[in-house]
Amino acid sequence: MTSEALPKGYEPADVEARWIKYWQEDKTFTPDPDGPGEPYSIVIPPPNVTGALHMGHALNITIQDILCRYHRQRGRKVLWVPGTDHAGIATQNVVERSLAAKGVSREAIGREAFIEEVWKWRAEYGGKILNQIRRLGASVDWTRERFTFDEGLSRAVREVFVRLYEEGLIYRGDYIINWCPRCHTALADLEVEYAPHIGKLYHIRYPVEEMPDTFLTIATTRPETLLGDTAVAVHPEDERYKEFVGKHAILPLVGRRLPIIADAYVEREFGTGCLKVTPAHDMNDFELGRKHHLEVIAVQDEAGNINENAPEKYRGLDRAEARRIIIEDLKEQKLLDDIRDYEHNVGECYRCRTVIEPYVSKQWFVKTGPLARAAREAVEHGRTTILPDQWTKTYYDWLDNIRDWCVSRQIWWGHRIPAWTCEACGELIVAREDPTTCPKCGATTLTRDPDVLDTWFSSALWPFSTLGWPDQTKELKTFYPTTVLSTAFDILFFWVARMMMMGLHFMKDVPFKEVYIHALVRDAEGRKMSKSLGNGIDPLAMMDRYGTDALRFTLAAFAAMGRDIKLSEERIEGYRHFVNKIWNAARFALMHIGEGAPDISLEEAAKAGLCHAVILSRLERLKAKVSASIESYQFNDAAQELYGFFWREFCDWYLEMAKVDLGGEDAAKKGAAKRVLYAVLSEVLTLMHPFMPFVTQEIWSKLPGVADPNLARMPYPEARPGLVSETAEADMELLKAVVVGVRNIRAELNINPGVKLTALVHADSDSEVASLTANTAMIVFLAKLECFEAGLTITAPKASASTAAGTCALYVPLSGAVDFDVEFLRLSKEEVKTVKELTIVEKKLGNEDFVSRAPAEVVAKEREKQEALGERLARLRELKDRIRKLMAE
Repeated sequence: MTSEALPKGYEPADVEARWIKYWQEDKTFTPDPDGPGEPYSIVIPPPNVTGALHMGHALNITIQDILCRYHRQRGRKVLWVPGTDHAGIATQNVVERSLAAKGVSREAIGREAFIEEVWKWRAEYGGKILNQIRRLGASVDWTRERFTFDEGLSRAVREVFVRLYEEGLIYRGDYIINWCPRCHTALADLEVEYAPHIGKLYHIRYPVEEMPDTFLTIATTRPETLLGDTAVAVHPEDERYKEFVGKHAILPLVGRRLPIIADAYVEREFGTGCLKVTPAHDMNDFELGRKHHLEVIAVQDEAGNINENAPEKYRGLDRAEARRIIIEDLKEQKLLDDIRDYEHNVGECYRCRTVIEPYVSKQWFVKTGPLARAAREAVEHGRTTILPDQWTKTYYDWLDNIRDWCVSRQIWWGHRIPAWTCEACGELIVAREDPTTCPKCGATTLTRDPDVLDTWFSSALWPFSTLGWPDQTKELKTFYPTTVLSTAFDILFFWVARMMMMGLHFMKDVPFKEVYIHALVRDAEGRKMSKSLGNGIDPLAMMDRYGTDALRFTLAAFAAMGRDIKLSEERIEGYRHFVNKIWNAARFALMHIGEGAPDISLEEAAKAGLCHAVILSRLERLKAKVSASIESYQFNDAAQELYGFFWREFCDWYLEMAKVDLGGEDAAKKGAAKRVLYAVLSEVLTLMHPFMPFVTQEIWSKLPGVADPNLARMPYPEARPGLVSETAEADMELLKAVVVGVRNIRAELNINPGVKLTALVHADSDSEVASLTANTAMIVFLAKLECFEAGLTITAPKASASTAAGTCALYVPLSGAVDFDVEFLRLSKEEVKTVKELTIVEKKLGNEDFVSRAPAEVVAKEREKQEALGERLARLRELKDRIRKLMAE
């Protein structure tokens, strides 16, 4: 085997496509539930079927794949279940837009035809994001791919709904919900996103009945809803309004009598301290209305238009137009006291950004109280751990303040609610199978509820429904509860808490033992990536440009627990250089290994030279550090350890040192070097594989004599604690210090690399002298010396440069090696040039106009330049002083 087995340059596209196909056809990642090994399972957070890969996905897939590939190496039977979410509202909106482009609406074609259109769309585009996940090298079990709307999961959804209904945990009732007038559907509290908005605070005068010229002034941001007011409320301890409690106000523009009630809910400090109570159009007012038995009068329809419950003048107006006309009418009747600017958060639909309306309608709800208590206790008692721990409090806060979950949606794409109403007697039937007759009266005219279930209802069952529940499958028995869930913080409530509730209720166990909340991927300046800022980085473009391994390793290298990632294309490009470094080092190794390494023990090979003993010792430490870091979700630490070992210790030092034995005539030493080179390369490829699966697999496939050509099946390298040698590592650090010291002196004094120098070391102990003397040949080779000597009595010769080398003093005689006059002149010219550059920068920074008006990043770069030039100038002057002293000797 020679380096020709690997092309000169690494071309990722062909390599990646070939191994993705190989792993899938080989079913490398399809575990046998009855096979050996402790189970380890992960379910992929199912991306929307409408989705496209973004950096958040790329990070999470990379993290999950590192975990899965690593734990396979550790002998566990790993199941990583892939799949997608049917994403009710999102998918319906996409298909509706597609139909609209053809001049067709869903209402025009009807429900059944529309659902057919959605399925067609899913068949054509639904696999898009899964193919992109495949490109990332995700080691999922594609034979077990699931979809939240496939037959098995639909059965699970129906079973859960019916059981919860039978247990009294699902009910239907009139309740106020978040309503999107654009999507025409209810939204859960978590599906409402709040955005800051500069609006108006309107102060409206409500006349007090039987008290001429007496008014209660009420501050509101939504004057159009006053048409549905059914009371005025004040705080019971507010002295300003005590005399009015029990009386009535007259509703402006409508004339309805409104009771004036007292309730501690009213904030005395907000507005005027008087609250208009509109139970049909405000969440808190709805609860206040129930408490005080107020009438609920809805004055808007599903589209947000004023309905028949309002005065005729306003009927049919949309909410914005109604607000405008109502304000005009209030002004005309001298009932508008004041209008002030007011900044507040406005709820918007998370899908279409339409301002939501509180709306009273008949909906289906899950009673979350008992389910939430169990979900909280599971984390409190350590059955599930949330990492980083900072998210545990957030999880508790949400569960402590949870409201019943509105699970019905007024759209067509989704799991249809399994409920029917008998037209003859009004009986409500909830059933696992579609009923044909009413169980109460025997009538056959049954009407199915038109609503579908919230997308998150089916997602909440994902950890057990994907494993075959409600059937008691081998997969369910083996792989539930899953081991870990890796996800983003923004669905901690949407999804994680609900999976906890459902898993505990139906499986009597937590759905996962650990929840790892990964960081946000931000741009290089730390800003959130967004279309509006134009600062997004497309992972697909990065994979095309630099290869998947470079992208994955970059994300892993910055994935510190609890700290967001600042990502730039330059960083990805930088790690592409690392991929190339691995490739080139492997070509060098394969060229020297040839058809294989000698069959000698590594313990024996380590005795052949210090460099071999040290690289094997450092390899053992690397194995332990990488393992510990992955086990504790410190992916960045593992990545940095791999990077540092391979680039600095293996390439920069070991390969250079090993060239002596590999190119020498001593057959024993050459054999030992081959054996160590093969062992280190093969084991490091295995350690790197979870992070960079493609380049490592391609190189592995060219290694002679491997036990299995499929690196994804290879075990984690076994520990050899006997190879760890602190003594050898200390000797190597001293050797490196001497070599680096000589190299630095050569560079600082501009000594030609071809000039052979002498180096002398004053050591502090016999052991240091012995170590350096034993490795004289290697020091001479690496530092390009003519001769080298170490001793306890060595002193600095005249005209020599000196530096510290560990605890030793290093001297390099310079007579004949350096023309001091020429070097002093060169440094003086550099000094003059640097002073000029520094003066220009300091002048610019001293200009207040520039500092105040230039962009912050431009000013910051100038300050960095100033600091760098200052350091350079100080170093030049230090070197000039040194040469001045040498010239005087």
